[in-house]
Amino acid sequence: MTQEIETIKINTSKFGELEIAKDSIFDFIGPIIGFGDLKQYAIVDHKPDSPFKWLQSMEDMDLAFPITLCSFFGIDYQFDIPDEEAQKLEITSGDDVFVCNIANIPSSNPQGVTINMLAPIVINIVNKKAMQIILKNTEFEVRHKLFNEGEGE
Repeated sequence: MTQEIETIKINTSKFGELEIAKDSIFDFIGPIIGFGDLKQYAIVDHKPDSPFKWLQSMEDMDLAFPITLCSFFGIDYQFDIPDEEAQKLEITSGDDVFVCNIANIPSSNPQGVTINMLAPIVINIVNKKAMQIILKNTEFEVRHKLFNEGEGE
């Protein structure tokens, strides 16, 4: 017997009408910097083979952040989640954690894409709690370039 997945339909400005599985909606208990009033997001797979996904606000249909995983680009990205944030997210195992980074993709120069490694998005996939964490005492950059000049052209 297959279990039916509960979905909701939303109409976004970027992707048009989308059907989102209710269990794929995350509650941000710590805000995305500059967007503290928006608490619910879902990850949207706009192009199946792309290393980029979208973090779509469920409250503001005009807002979606491009996100990616450092591992897609061979970047060794390891850090400790501070105890206070781990407690807020109720993390009990590293296997329960999904980490992604917001990307900045300039429309005039997509090869100039950077990712924010200093403030990752951390999601507890078990309880659907998420937050953007600002890492301290690290060499990670807010604008880490994914490609060297001329690469990817």
